[in-house]
Amino acid sequence: MLKTDIGGGDAATIMVRGYNLVEDLFDKRDFVDVMALEILGSFPSAQLKRMLNLFLVSATDHGLTPSALSARLTLHGAPESLQGALAAGLLGAGTRYLGVIEHAARFLRDALPVRDSWTDAELRDVAEDVVRTNKAAKRKIPGVGHPIHVDGDPRCLKMFEVARDCGYYGHYCRFANELAAAAARLSGRKIPLNATGAKGAIALDMGLTPEAAKALTLIGRSAGLMAHILEELRTPIGQQIWDMAAGTEHH
Repeated sequence: MLKTDIGGGDAATIMVRGYNLVEDLFDKRDFVDVMALEILGSFPSAQLKRMLNLFLVSATDHGLTPSALSARLTLHGAPESLQGALAAGLLGAGTRYLGVIEHAARFLRDALPVRDSWTDAELRDVAEDVVRTNKAAKRKIPGVGHPIHVDGDPRCLKMFEVARDCGYYGHYCRFANELAAAAARLSGRKIPLNATGAKGAIALDMGLTPEAAKALTLIGRSAGLMAHILEELRTPIGQQIWDMAAGTEHH
């Protein structure tokens, strides 16, 4: 017989991770609590909840990104399918947009050997070696560099501030900062850590997997994409986007 530990129900009850949905969760737990219960298997501590909430808020919207455009154009073609438009927006999460946190976290995890402690000097040496190796192979380091925030991504400062407050500023956060510093030193130009690099590092220091980190981004972005979809229903721009792409005018 097939079963899942996440939840289930019968004619009288609906259960989520051993809790009664109506009696234990309705009006007693907020969405972040229940999300943590579903994904991580237990309710979050105050510190973990604060960090999870920051991850969700930081991912909600970045304007007319490829994911938002995909959602709007899909709705333009299938106005009856809100779920299709949302899915279309999420499908493009990858190594360039929206899904970078997974790759940044995996890169940091694979690049830094597991040890109980690291000195700043040791992390700096590892970072320089990693940067040199990837530079020689002409591979970009995910989470490092930003085309606009060349003097430093303001999101990183706040994220690390909260991570310190919550006890999640560990080896990976320190290593991520050393990577960006090493990239700048070895290139002779400003190369800051960006928000995805910071979040990938924090996620690892929280004990999350790269996949779980990406999951938080997708959950947070779903709210922003749905905002674009609802705006598209009210004040559509899908036709204008199509006109621009086709180089034609539709009347």
